[in-house]
Amino acid sequence: MITRTATARYQGMGKDGQGWVSTQSGVLNDQRYGFTTRFENEPGTNPEELIAAAHASCFTMALSFGLAKAGVTEGTLETEARVKLEKDGDGFKVTRSDLTLTGDVPLDEERFRELAEDAKKNCPISKLLNAETDLEIRARQPA
Repeated sequence: MITRTATARYQGMGKDGQGWVSTQSGVLNDQRYGFTTRFENEPGTNPEELIAAAHASCFTMALSFGLAKAGVTEGTLETEARVKLEKDGDGFKVTRSDLTLTGDVPLDEERFRELAEDAKKNCPISKLLNAETDLEIRARQPA
């Protein structure tokens, strides 16, 4: 079993507060976040952006392993995740994480789509999110 960690601290409260998030690996080290980075597009990160990064990378890696198992040894996969935060009563809720996949792999499109749908359903972050997920696939065959 693998356990990964991250820490967050918030100084001040509400809109006037400011937070910092760090990850075990050090990739994020006191990265700023808060109301303005979440709702006003100020520099820094926010939880939804981090979820999008986690979902895109998890899905793409799961698909790469599925392709390898199917005998594909080369190609390129690129995924964009769009995480949607919506008002939910007095608070907010992440309601969707939509994936757009572009793939250059030497595999027929139908099989590629089957493997992509399986990766969407079974990557660990998809299982964690419990949000609606759409998958748009833009398959390209290498020349």
